[in-house]
Order: sequence, then C-alpha cells, then structure tokens
Amino acid sequence: MPDPTPQYATGDGTRARIDTTKPHSARFWNYFVGGKDHYEVDRELGDRIKRIFPGLVDVAVDSRLFLGRAVRHLAAAEGVRQFLDIGTGLPTADNTHEVAQRVAPDARIVYVDNDPIVLAHANALLTSSPEGRTAYLDADLHDPDTILEDAADTLDLSRPVALIILNTLGHVADYEEAREVVRRLMAGLPSGSFLLLCDGTASEGMIAAAEAYKASGAIPYHVREVAEIAGFFEGLELLEPGVVRVTEWRPEYGAVDRASGAVDAYGGLARKA
Repeated sequence: MPDPTPQYATGDGTRARIDTTKPHSARFWNYFVGGKDHYEVDRELGDRIKRIFPGLVDVAVDSRLFLGRAVRHLAAAEGVRQFLDIGTGLPTADNTHEVAQRVAPDARIVYVDNDPIVLAHANALLTSSPEGRTAYLDADLHDPDTILEDAADTLDLSRPVALIILNTLGHVADYEEAREVVRRLMAGLPSGSFLLLCDGTASEGMIAAAEAYKASGAIPYHVREVAEIAGFFEGLELLEPGVVRVTEWRPEYGAVDRASGAVDAYGGLARKA
C-alpha cells in the first residue's frame, strides 16, 4: 500500500516526510491568516489557543495587513525597488512581491526561510512580473552574512533595500542575540535602506498563548516588551508614527483595524542614514 504520510520535495530532488504529529509554526500561522496549508494538529492547537487568547488571531491577521500597507508605502512613496523578506512563512494572499510589483513591476524580492515546509511551497513565491524578479533562499536567520551574500545574486546591495522581519525574531531566544542579527543585516545594506519589523508583545494573553504553544511540543516563540521591539530600530531613523500597534501604522495605505485596535503586536519602519 502507498505510504499515507504527507511528504514534501527537498532541494536535492528527494522526498521527505512531513511530521503531522506536532504543530508547526508556519502551518499554525497559515491557519490563523486563512491559508490552506495546515493539518489537523495545527488546527487543534490553533483552536485551543483561540480559547486561551483569541487576540492571537488579530495579531496574525493585522500583522499581515501591516505588511501590505508598509510595502505599498515603501514602493510608492519611498521609491524602494528591492525587498529582503526574512522569515516569510508559507505563501498566502498578498505576498510581498505581489504588493510591491503592483506599484512597481520592476521590483525585486528575495524571500528567506530555513523551513523545509516553506521550501516545498516556495514556487508560489517565485511568480514575478516580467520586469521584476523574485528568489527564495533556504537560509538561517542566525547566519546574516550568508543571507546577504546569497541575496546579492538577485539584489544590488549597493542600492537601497527594504529588510522585512515580521513575527520572526521571537525564534531567537536571547534578546541581545536577536538585536545583533538585525544590526549585522542592516550593516550589510547601504544608506537609504529600510527596516520593516513587527512582533507580538508580552501581554498577559500573548504570554499565555506562547506557553500553550510551547507545551504542544512546537518550537518555542518568545514574545517581547514594546520597548524591546523598539530597540531593534536603534541607530535608525524611525518614520512616523514610530513604533506603534500594527493597526495604527499609516491606515491611509489600506485596511484599518477590524475591531478595537488593541492588537498585541507592535511594529515600525525606519531608514538607515
């Protein structure tokens, strides 16, 4: 009989099994934002966490809306034509290249993740306008030098680049190490580049959700205080309105909050001088 275990294609052309016995961060988040690439174990955990802290769904959805507004601003108002999106996760509606290339068809986008499940779906991220280009790197956030070196095959690192890190740095447990990752990445980009970043905050509900997520056997995710999220922008010029709830960041560029606005995720956009 055929093996019923789901499989994915690996980079060397072989196939490997997907572990559906434990929740997976990319599939779990995909479930929350309305995607279709998840399994029963991910949905069960998602539903359990919804009961513990329903606000995590708002964090997922509103962070995605924040990404769209900020990318539109970067392409339309700041003239950015190059984007480096780290921790992209599973593809869903309005991926970075789709938003950017609607404004600027010649935009170039490099997606970075080191998740084999994301790699298996990477072709969905590699559609591009004829004028632009997209690429996918299988690389680790903890190795910024390799990310920059490989991204240079697609991006011109002598010209401004928008570095995007959304809801990803919590996978780096140590705060100072996470800050160093951001510093090293920005150091490899020229003046006029941007950092677009957001993450969930250490509210009571988010901490409870993070503990339930960890208890499920999934890789832990570390939520942080607002001041710590703001610390990632140190040395950069924050654009208005600064580091704010993601629902409050330039709502004129798209959909605003669907409810109270009290979503437990903060972010911002900053320019390198």
